[in-house]
Amino acid sequence: MTADIKKNIRVRFAPSPTGPLHIGSVRTALFNWLFARNQGGKFILRIEDTDIERSKKEYENDIIKGLKWLGLTWDEGLDADGEYSPYRQSERLEIYEKYLRQLINKDKAYYCFCSKEELEADRQAMLSQGIAPRYSGKCRHIPKEESEVKVKKGDSVVIRFRVPPGEIEFNDLIRGKVKFNAELIGDIVIAKNLKEPLYNFSVVVDDYEMKISHVIRGEDHLANTPKQIAIQEALGFESVKYAHLPLILTSDRRKMSKRYLDVALEDYRQNGYLAETIINFTAMLGWHPSDEREIFSLEELIKEFDIKRVQKSGAVFNIDKLDWLNSQYIKKMDTSRLALEIKSFIPLTWQANEKLLIKAIETEKERMKTLAEFKNLADFFFELPNYDGKLLIWRETSSGKTAENLKMLANELDKIDEISFNKISLEQIIMPFTENYGVGDLLWPLRAALSGKQASPGPFEIMEVLGKKESLGRIEIAINKLKNG
Repeated sequence: MTADIKKNIRVRFAPSPTGPLHIGSVRTALFNWLFARNQGGKFILRIEDTDIERSKKEYENDIIKGLKWLGLTWDEGLDADGEYSPYRQSERLEIYEKYLRQLINKDKAYYCFCSKEELEADRQAMLSQGIAPRYSGKCRHIPKEESEVKVKKGDSVVIRFRVPPGEIEFNDLIRGKVKFNAELIGDIVIAKNLKEPLYNFSVVVDDYEMKISHVIRGEDHLANTPKQIAIQEALGFESVKYAHLPLILTSDRRKMSKRYLDVALEDYRQNGYLAETIINFTAMLGWHPSDEREIFSLEELIKEFDIKRVQKSGAVFNIDKLDWLNSQYIKKMDTSRLALEIKSFIPLTWQANEKLLIKAIETEKERMKTLAEFKNLADFFFELPNYDGKLLIWRETSSGKTAENLKMLANELDKIDEISFNKISLEQIIMPFTENYGVGDLLWPLRAALSGKQASPGPFEIMEVLGKKESLGRIEIAINKLKNG
C-alpha cells in the first residue's frame, strides 16, 4: 500500500454491550488493531447499543476494561477524542433518522404493516414449497401517502429496505470474490421506526459517517454484507473493503460451542492467563506468520501482521496450546513482575513475606501453566503441609527404614551452616549418600516431608527456599508421623 492510502486506513471494533467481552470478539478487535497499527491507520472503538433492552453499562465497562488490559488502545471512540463523535449508537439516533427519511423519500425504503402472524404464515408456506423464506413484498406497493396515514394512526409498523434485484458481488480480502443473489434475500427490516434503527442500517451509516475504510469481522457476518452493500449503494455511500475472519473450531475441527467461545475474557484473566498469552494465542486463531515462530510480542505482531495471511478455513481453538503458551510466558517473565501478577491469586498473609514469595515463585515458575495454579503448587512454602504419613514411604520400603533414613539425613543437614544451606551445596553433600541408600529411598521421603505433596520441586530447591530451621522441623514432623503411623 502507498503512504497516501495508508493514511486513510480506518478500522473499527464495534461490539454490542449485551454481554461480557469474549474470546471471539477479542480476536476481531485484535485483528483490526494489528491491521491499523501495521498500516499506520486508525483504530476506532464504537459501541453498538441500539438494542436498548439488552445493552447494559456494566458490559460496556467490561469491554473497555478488557481492551485496556490487553493493551489494545484506540485512537478514536469512547474515552478518546474524535471528530466523528458520538461513538455510542444510542447517541446517534438523529443521524439515523435523517438517512431513514432519505431512503423513504426516494422510495428505496417503505413502511411495512404485516403482523408477526402473517409473516410466520408466509414463512411456513414457503418452507412447505421448498423455498427459502423471505419477505413476500406485500407492503412494498402501498402508496406512500397511504402509508403515512397508517403510521400517524399508530398502526404497528417497521421500515423495510427495497433490496434491488440481481447479484451483489464484492471482493473479500480473505475469501476473494463473493457473490450473493439479492432476490433470495428479500426486502429486509432496517428499523422498527424512525427512532429505532436496526443493525444492518445503523452500521452502514456509522461506517460512512466515521470514514471507515475496512471492515474486518467474523465469518458469521458474511450474510449481512450484501445487505449492507445494497444499503450503501442506495444512499450513495462509498464502498468499504471487507475481510471476514474464519470460524473458530474445536480441536476435532467442529464448530466451537458457546461453552468455550463465549467464555468471558475476564474469566481467562481470573483463571490466571496473562494478557500477553491471550494476545499471542488469539493472533494465531486463523492467522499464520511468515515463519515457524509461535511466540510473539505485541510489537512483533504489529510488524509481522498481514491480512493476506489470514486463512479461509476454520481456526482451531486448542486449550492445551493456550496452557502451553501461558507457561512459556510465565517462565520467561521477570520474577518481580510475576510476583505482582500473582498477588491477586494468593492470600494476603503470603504477601507479607516478600523474600519468601520471590523464592517460591522462582522455584515454581517452571511448573506453572497459569497464575492461579501457584496457590496450590506453592502453599507448602507458606503453610505447614498436612498429609498422610504413607506419602513418605518409597515403594516397598518399611516405615521404620524410612524413619531411619530421614533421621540420618537430618543429622547430616544439621551439620551444614546457614550460609551453605543452598541447592548446590545441599545436592553436593546429600547425593553421595544415595549410592548406598538408593535415590528413591532417600530423596522421595525427604521431598515428601518438606512439601507434603505427591509432586513438587526437588528437595534441594525446597530446602533452599525454606531454610535450615524450617527444613529440619518438617523432617522431624515426618519422622514422628512414621513412628506414630
